[in-house]
Amino acid sequence: MNTIRTLCFVIAALSSYSALVYRLCQVRRSWRDSAYRTLVVTLLLQCLTFTMGAVAMGGGSFLGVGNLAILVMHLAAVAFCVSAQIILLRWATTGEEAARKSRNWLVTGIVLDVVLVALFLVADGPDRPASDFDTGSGRPLILTYLLLFIVSQAVPCVTIFRQCGPYARMTDNASLRQALRLLKVAAVVLFLYCAARTVNILTAASGVDIGVWKVAASVFSAAGIVLLSLSLTMSSWWASVAGVAGWARRYRAYRALYPLWRDLYESSPDIVLEPPGAASVADLDYRLHRRVVEIRDGWRDLRPYIDRTAGAATGAGEGAEEGTPEESRQAFTEAAQIRQALSAKRAGTIPADNADAGDFEDRDTDNFTAEVAWLTKVAAAYSKLEKTG
Repeated sequence: MNTIRTLCFVIAALSSYSALVYRLCQVRRSWRDSAYRTLVVTLLLQCLTFTMGAVAMGGGSFLGVGNLAILVMHLAAVAFCVSAQIILLRWATTGEEAARKSRNWLVTGIVLDVVLVALFLVADGPDRPASDFDTGSGRPLILTYLLLFIVSQAVPCVTIFRQCGPYARMTDNASLRQALRLLKVAAVVLFLYCAARTVNILTAASGVDIGVWKVAASVFSAAGIVLLSLSLTMSSWWASVAGVAGWARRYRAYRALYPLWRDLYESSPDIVLEPPGAASVADLDYRLHRRVVEIRDGWRDLRPYIDRTAGAATGAGEGAEEGTPEESRQAFTEAAQIRQALSAKRAGTIPADNADAGDFEDRDTDNFTAEVAWLTKVAAAYSKLEKTG
């Protein structure tokens, strides 16, 4: 169990220091921003909390004072929670309201730290075994100290959870909106840590052994700190991640459209503006646009050979057989008609009831993204029909 607790502590510490280093790399261009400075202070306090935690885990005294590392860890944790709340205020509000609420939280944090120091000294904290600050040992003053510390952590979790939802709906910044949503999740997980820690303290004080469940507090703490570290840095890296994810999504669509585009190109070579492979992979957006346009042009050239009645039963049958929704059944129908039309064109056979005057009225795609999604469905259905013969 101690191994798991140590591992959780290491994970939380690494995520804290990683977030701090990442943010410090932006210091030259962001230092003038007060929200950035507050964020750096918050991450410094977060790192100080876990640094003191590491010292406390080593046992012995710190600067010659017994259990001082535990006290500093708790004081830094209180300051860290207050600073995180101030960051949220600076993200979500501006002007006098943010300044007033920040002052209130700052005063509250100072008062809590003063009370914790007083309780630590009155309870003879420097001379107590370090284990007392883990279990409370049934001593009223130590229990009061620990429970007050837990409350100081739980209250910001509740306020952050309540505020993140409305603030996320208010902002137009996509990366900030995602950061606030993740911060809300982190607040929930860290509140569960507070609840688990309270259970550990009260059961130990009552003489009840809950066994392996004691480790739940460490797990929730590590998970919450990792999520918190991600949320406090997300506003600067989310756009890059979203860009990479968008590129990957477009690349998958580009590849998925290839079988359909290839057969249409072989049937109507004039649809291609540039020789295949002329553009580099860096021109993916351009290549995807060209592929969509060329598929549409090739499809249009097939109109004299498209029999609207052919393939309808096949498409409906495929859709019904797989339990797919109406959109997928329509994609199978379109794919079957294209496949039939390509065969008819190669054979030089023009159906009596063809679609020469038609276009793509069956599917109304009002933007490029929707059109790519629709053609990808058709291309997937086309590939499946080709495989099944």
